[in-house]
Amino acid sequence: MSAKSLRVLSLIPPMTQLNTPYPSTAYITGFLRSRGVDAAQEDLALALVLKLFSVDGIASIRKCIDAMPARTRTALVSTFHEQFDRYACTIGPVIAFLQGRDPTIGHRIASRSFLPEGPRFASLDVYIDEDGGDPLAWAFGALGMQDRARHLATLYLNDIADVLRDAIDPRFEFVRYAESLAQSQPTFDPLADALSAPLNLVDRTLIELTLRSIEGHQPDLVLVSVPFPGSVYAAFRIAQAIKAKHPNILTALGGGFVNTELRELAEPRVFDYFDYVTLDDGERPILALLEHLRGERAQGRLVRTFVRTPEGAVRYVNLNLGESDIAFAEVGTPTWDGLPLNDYLSLLDMLNPMHRLWSDGRWNKLTVAHGCYWKKCSFCDVSLDYISRYEGVAATTLVDRIQAIIDETGQTGFHFVDEAAPPKALRTLAAELQKRNLSISWWGNIRFEKSFTPELCQELADSGCIAISGGLEVASDRLLQLMKKGVSVEQVARVTRAFTDAGILVHAYLMYGFPTQTVQDTVDALEYVRQLFEQGCIQSGFFHRFACTVHSPVGKNPEQYGVSLQPLPPVSFAKNDVGFIDPTGVDHDALGVGLKKALYNYMHGVGLEADVRSWFTGKVPRTTVARHFIQRALSHS
Repeated sequence: MSAKSLRVLSLIPPMTQLNTPYPSTAYITGFLRSRGVDAAQEDLALALVLKLFSVDGIASIRKCIDAMPARTRTALVSTFHEQFDRYACTIGPVIAFLQGRDPTIGHRIASRSFLPEGPRFASLDVYIDEDGGDPLAWAFGALGMQDRARHLATLYLNDIADVLRDAIDPRFEFVRYAESLAQSQPTFDPLADALSAPLNLVDRTLIELTLRSIEGHQPDLVLVSVPFPGSVYAAFRIAQAIKAKHPNILTALGGGFVNTELRELAEPRVFDYFDYVTLDDGERPILALLEHLRGERAQGRLVRTFVRTPEGAVRYVNLNLGESDIAFAEVGTPTWDGLPLNDYLSLLDMLNPMHRLWSDGRWNKLTVAHGCYWKKCSFCDVSLDYISRYEGVAATTLVDRIQAIIDETGQTGFHFVDEAAPPKALRTLAAELQKRNLSISWWGNIRFEKSFTPELCQELADSGCIAISGGLEVASDRLLQLMKKGVSVEQVARVTRAFTDAGILVHAYLMYGFPTQTVQDTVDALEYVRQLFEQGCIQSGFFHRFACTVHSPVGKNPEQYGVSLQPLPPVSFAKNDVGFIDPTGVDHDALGVGLKKALYNYMHGVGLEADVRSWFTGKVPRTTVARHFIQRALSHS
């Protein structure tokens, strides 16, 4: 059998994203086709949601509820059961509306009289209208009917997801599906137990969709990409279904979760489901695997691949015979061929105009460069290949890829998914887009470094940049220096304001609980954030709790950050997060509640004049930050 005759099917498992395809299969499929391989792809995450959230799907949910003793039903489940007819007649129109196929039904959705409203709609009560009118008028005004309807339709779907979770599968989530079974799990036991449990409706539906995909494509090799812990359970369920029905089909596991958490894999049971597990960029390992399958390469010459030996042990194979990774300039153009681009759902769960970009709209995902040009941040997995190996590409090549993707998809929205897009590369990209008179809309992640001058920000806006996100992390110069971020609070203020002045939305990634962070640091950081919102420097943000990982500088050299690591249990499966002991003894979980509450209000323009101490339930010290620090920093720029 020749490599070119091998059929390869790449699958996106639940759950990843619902508004746009996760790009891993598009990249590997495009690359394999450029090498003459018969490659196809399917998004089983989207397929599962569309199957469950359909007339037949919710009828199946009701059937499961009918089989439950009434005393075990939650109030939410009972209400859904009582109002089933309303859900049955609205689910189809809602899905069609969110897919953009039936925009006129938005008028009825927006009326608040069409959809049954469950507990998720209680979130609307936080928007108080003192005149007793429309509580969402501040967000959508008189002309925002479509967005208003999308927000209400998203709440409606979340209500049904809650019913599904209460009645059928307590692990079900649109994003973090059963992630606790995989995230930093030292042993395979929790996942093995879940996979051997009786099948529920979600399992049966996923198996049905998997086997339908296999029958349609007749692959010899199935690649399953797992970017997040929340897609691992479904990936194994997919492989289990394939092995049970088609034991001769080979399966391989890869993706961001594998590259991060399974680097020390020693669990033989994983290979009951997957024949191969590959690390880091998939192009070279998959080429080597295809050569092996056609008899031109021995198993001992595979690249960055785990296998199970005949004796039942796990073996890592990485015989480097001078074969370098495929250069970023040669990976080719990703393709979305085979993915149902018109079926994705534009959800609107957060009203903030920047925050919504992650779930709203169909974005072509692309990388400007491979890896991170900075690769110094002490909290980041800078030792791993996807960060540490930086490679750029000529702007002409990048815009050629953009043009090819537009020609294929007919859509001009791009999300650049780099860890941090390099300013020089963005400048040349903007110039090339302008040179070709190519009109696109794009957004992506950057570092708030001084290279982003007002002039560059305007150039990027003129090229189609609508939004950027970047890490402010803990807004404290002491901690930013400890993190090796290479920026200061003053610099962040000037850069973010330059983007805002150019008409570009700005989202700040924020962090709390970093080693040696005190309560005073936290209060001061929130004051900086308040002033950044107040001065119009940022429009959106999100607070993450710091997690120490074994691949980060903090995890590798904790003594340099004033902490000590807690011992890990013996690991045969996933290894990533590691606990640490911080001598400050701060209760960061308690502070996190106040931080997130404050940020939520700031994003809606509420509470910007309040003392930051008012967001915390316990007693905290007064901020030491000058009241007009950011304003003065901007005036001195």
